[in-house]
Amino acid sequence: MIRVLITDDQAMVRAGFAALLDAHPDIDVVGQAQDGAEGVAMAADLRPDVILMDVRMPLMDGIEATRAILAESGGDSGGGSEPRIIMLTTFDIDDYVFDAIRAGASGFLLKDAPPDELADAVRVVAAGEGLLAPSVTRRVIEHFAAGPQAPSLTALPELTDREREILVEVARGATNREIAASLCIAVQTVKTHVSRILGKVGARDRAQAVIAAYESGLVVPGGQP
Repeated sequence: MIRVLITDDQAMVRAGFAALLDAHPDIDVVGQAQDGAEGVAMAADLRPDVILMDVRMPLMDGIEATRAILAESGGDSGGGSEPRIIMLTTFDIDDYVFDAIRAGASGFLLKDAPPDELADAVRVVAAGEGLLAPSVTRRVIEHFAAGPQAPSLTALPELTDREREILVEVARGATNREIAASLCIAVQTVKTHVSRILGKVGARDRAQAVIAAYESGLVVPGGQP
């Protein structure tokens, strides 16, 4: 059972998301917080697996709350006890999204996403994968990523050639299964490589690994790696 905490300052949004998620037998909404400060307190008390966190809230916004929750849980790369946080945003290009990922969020989701996508997002993040939908990730990264204007084949020298190849696919938004099919290797092999990549670049999850790929110049916004 995946335990979920919903943190949003709009009561109707909280209730709607709770109803949608509670309809799934493998998901249990254990709490609803009306602002970031309450979300931090409830996260410490309820210890959810996944937190749906609104970006913009009074008293304490979602980014500050994310930092506080992960700091309190001792969330470092490779940890198993910290909650996974999905940032909720109204716009696909949002000045806060990049900061949220850097703060430790596992990804983000548009509030107007289809109902089934919400439950799927919770499952994906609970399984330890970053939620970076290709339809919005590319625009966000291109808008915010800074760095070289040409791809660098020597970026992230701590990675092997195969690991760089897989990180490029991750940055494109490919799933482990899609990467396995593209490279003709086993899904478990991809998972092993991704785990090693996270450790080497100091990323908590795929979301932060994607940021590292762009910032290092391994992948270029708007271009081909």
